[in-house]
Amino acid sequence: MRGEVGVLLGFLRRLARGGRARENSTSKPDPIPSGPREKVTAKVHPGLHKNLEELKGTIGHNPDVIFREVHLGIKNRVKVGLVYIEQLVSKPLLYRNALESMLVQARQGPRSDFLSGPSPLEYLKNHAISIGDVQETDLMDAVIGHILAGDTAVFVDGQDKALILSVRGWENRPVEEPDGEIVIRGPRVGFTETLRTNMALLRRRIRTPALAFESFRLGRATHTEVLLAYIQGLAPENLVKEVRRRLDTVDVDGVLESNYIEEFIEDNPFSPFPQIEHTERPDKVTAALLEGRVAILTDGTPFALLVPTLFVQFLQASDDYYERFFIATFARLVRILAMATALLLPGLYVAITTFHQEMLPSQLVFSIAAQREGVPFPAVVEVFILEFTFEVLREAGLRLPGRLGQALSIVGALVLGQAAVQAGIVSPALVMVVALTGLATFAVPSFAMTVALRLLRFLLIAAGAGMGLFGIMVTLMVVTTHLAALKSFGTPYLAPISPFSLGDMKDVAVRVPLWAMTRRPQSLGSANRTRQALRQAPGRAPLTTLWNWMGWGKKG
Repeated sequence: MRGEVGVLLGFLRRLARGGRARENSTSKPDPIPSGPREKVTAKVHPGLHKNLEELKGTIGHNPDVIFREVHLGIKNRVKVGLVYIEQLVSKPLLYRNALESMLVQARQGPRSDFLSGPSPLEYLKNHAISIGDVQETDLMDAVIGHILAGDTAVFVDGQDKALILSVRGWENRPVEEPDGEIVIRGPRVGFTETLRTNMALLRRRIRTPALAFESFRLGRATHTEVLLAYIQGLAPENLVKEVRRRLDTVDVDGVLESNYIEEFIEDNPFSPFPQIEHTERPDKVTAALLEGRVAILTDGTPFALLVPTLFVQFLQASDDYYERFFIATFARLVRILAMATALLLPGLYVAITTFHQEMLPSQLVFSIAAQREGVPFPAVVEVFILEFTFEVLREAGLRLPGRLGQALSIVGALVLGQAAVQAGIVSPALVMVVALTGLATFAVPSFAMTVALRLLRFLLIAAGAGMGLFGIMVTLMVVTTHLAALKSFGTPYLAPISPFSLGDMKDVAVRVPLWAMTRRPQSLGSANRTRQALRQAPGRAPLTTLWNWMGWGKKG
């Protein structure tokens, strides 16, 4: 018996070795390095033609890479080469402020300055090129990176350095109002896919030298520029260090959108709840930075990431701070009720109609029973059929062109709902329950949070069908426990509810007046908690005294 087992194990070992050998023999080398990208330390050569030949061998096989060689001076001419990608540069800026400027200055200026100065390279940089951002480098790897990013490289024969001219310019989408975060009153401005434009939108709103940006390059193939934005003196230093550390650990071949970064740096990737807030609105990012949070901007996408993120922030909208406080408080309470409705209503319907009919008035029970008399399915099957149909309509409406998608969603919901009722597949009461649930879902400001609610809603429906209200309560306890244990960059996800902070409750379910928000949230751990001066209530000294007595107006 042992001999047979030994023969079998030997056969399996030989089979495994043969499979590995075949895999190694047929595998092809990955054109993108599997490990972190290594820097090329080759230096810029003094010979112009050698540098140009090296660049032609590296990136010159592409038809959009332009090599231009000119001669400066009259007698003792100096050869100069320009290398750039045609569609990534601003041609008027390059031609007028670089190429034309060099040719004119080299002929009109004294030739002694050009030839006997520190170097022809220094002469071009200081006297001939009228571009604001001009850098020097002696590394060929840096030259290639700048060219691929949209800059222009200038080589001078006999010089072992190159000039990098910042003349980037490509087609950009104009600054428009974001479709996903529309406000009734407030700025009509949203981020674009251009990182420099997004930086300018923040600089326009935060005019302080304390606003800091740190640049990262992520993606072995894309080399996407990512900016870490925060206000020095407000953002906690340990938070900035933690965000910087997580960004440094991202090693991927490409970053095409901010979600590529989000999935690498979030605390709990298996939680259905979003732990990093994303937005297209510069005013929302500005408010977050002023609270001491950190923003992550990614080139090529209009969505900025905000960390840390709290659960209560997904119930807040920009309108809350552009309307008077009692209007914002009423809207926020409506959102909280809508969130509870979107999460619990279908599950409660299934649980009550299946196990707890005594909780309903007798007339309502008889009405529901009469409606379901010809329906061949139990309540849970009805709910799943309608919920699945609603999700399909929602997805189809998103993927189709704008007007066609809206028409399909409206007409499809009406036609399919009416046809399902007439065919006896579902009851009219359930159609109203699912429709009200869908409307409540749309009332939640954050799309990421609505996705989490939709997923948990199916879980609660199954729990209600299996164990009634007891199953729903157990499921809610598990979800609440998960939320209480969840953190976002070290900050408790349920703060300021758990752990409880009375001073931070002024902007949760109720939005107090702006003059009462004298301190920044304690849960975010800002280095400077004092937001504004005390006693700014317009002629309401007793109210100011009340805020101070409750601990909302004390100096921190």
